[in-house]
Amino acid sequence: MRAIQVTEFGGPEVLVETELPDPQPAGGMVLLETSAAGINYADTHQTENSYLAAAELPLIPGAEVVGSTPDGKRVVALVGSGGYAERVLAAPVFMYEVPDGVGDGEALAIILQGTTAWHLLRTCAHLKEGESVVVHAAAGGVGTLAIQLAKRWGAGRVIAAASSDEKRQLALDLGADVAIDARAPDMKAAIEEANGGKVDVALEMVGGATFDGSLHALAPFGRLVFFGMAGRERPAPVDPGMLLQRSRSVIGFWLAHCMARPEMLAEPVRELLGMVGAGELRPIVGATYPLSEARRAHEEMLARRTTGKLVIDPRA
Repeated sequence: MRAIQVTEFGGPEVLVETELPDPQPAGGMVLLETSAAGINYADTHQTENSYLAAAELPLIPGAEVVGSTPDGKRVVALVGSGGYAERVLAAPVFMYEVPDGVGDGEALAIILQGTTAWHLLRTCAHLKEGESVVVHAAAGGVGTLAIQLAKRWGAGRVIAAASSDEKRQLALDLGADVAIDARAPDMKAAIEEANGGKVDVALEMVGGATFDGSLHALAPFGRLVFFGMAGRERPAPVDPGMLLQRSRSVIGFWLAHCMARPEMLAEPVRELLGMVGAGELRPIVGATYPLSEARRAHEEMLARRTTGKLVIDPRA
């Protein structure tokens, strides 16, 4: 089969198309014929070996796919790794049938970014009606869905942060009340000006000064949920005394921990796929790349030239 394999750690240049044997099912795993694979920021960390979990070489990136089972069912599946390939093994507990009317890219947007947005708002932030929410990387896969879910679940004001006029307009089109420049030199001031004061919830996956400014823009009882570090820059150390003094919270979230509790994935996946099928939620599917152009996909993602959910077509 054709696949993208990484045999040394590094940037996009280490993504190499190659021919490999088909994976062999064992231990109840199911062989899927892949029709589409998702691309995530986490994949760029994995190829660098800078992710939360250490990677082992050689590896095939790709944590989620849409594919066909041997009996012909169309499913979306979390696979951990191996997605950038024509065939991949999946565990039945992490496979979900894709409803009619839901496209491959839409299903891929839901299973990882959608479930992340769902847990950020419900499990971590416990969003309450009328609260204000800052969504960073608002034009990305998580951000575009978090904006819509926050508004659907009663947020009083959603502030979207994005790096270009086009991305900020997309966030507004999806329901954000105001959009700010993600490159603002003083993020705290930009957030407070956009909200007319401090905010209740911040969803943050950039790191560095973005994290720092967002934390200091929180109101009493405000929650910052940290779920990534796309900017590759660590935030300043958090002083627990400051959290106590100002009644603020910092919460970490990594979707991988939900895999130990499969029901934490099944509930949001089915709810969100149903919303997409009913036209109540709009996943933004960005560019689709042939398998041979996986390197270009990573380059464009790292350069912040992409929006929405990026997809690899392993058949092209």
